[in-house]
Amino acid sequence: MTQPHRIRDLARRIVDKAGAKGLLIAAAESCTGGMIASAITDVPGASAVLDRGFVTYSNEAKIQMLAIPPALIARHGAVSGPVARAMAAGALARSRADIAVAVTGVAGPSGGSAAKPVGLVWFGLAVKNGAVRVERRMFMGGERTLVRLRATQTALQLVLNGL
Repeated sequence: MTQPHRIRDLARRIVDKAGAKGLLIAAAESCTGGMIASAITDVPGASAVLDRGFVTYSNEAKIQMLAIPPALIARHGAVSGPVARAMAAGALARSRADIAVAVTGVAGPSGGSAAKPVGLVWFGLAVKNGAVRVERRMFMGGERTLVRLRATQTALQLVLNGL
């Protein structure tokens, strides 16, 4: 089970490591609704490392704020690897960040399907002058809050590993 203290620890380690390296971070969040940026800003000194967060819950927000091509969403759906990749790249391109994380998923309790069940979350991690990495996770057996907490923890771990 995800523990809030684990999220706080990851966020503190991110602020320390990014701060020591002089790196900036951006987050593009859909199903987490700002939880990643919130976790980072809970840490004193976060202003030195968090450039911005994009809460792009709707498809329209993804298109307008991150320049996700509407055809990409139409072809793959908002909850997909290609969209997570585009979200991370879009956040990196529209910020001063050196590293950007993106999250899109089905937190539930409704909205899932056989192809995209509740608990499915896609992550994107873009590093300046590097490739965008994409990961798929299934957070089974959890209710909405737990899926969102697990997604936040996973995203923070990806950022920490990418620093």
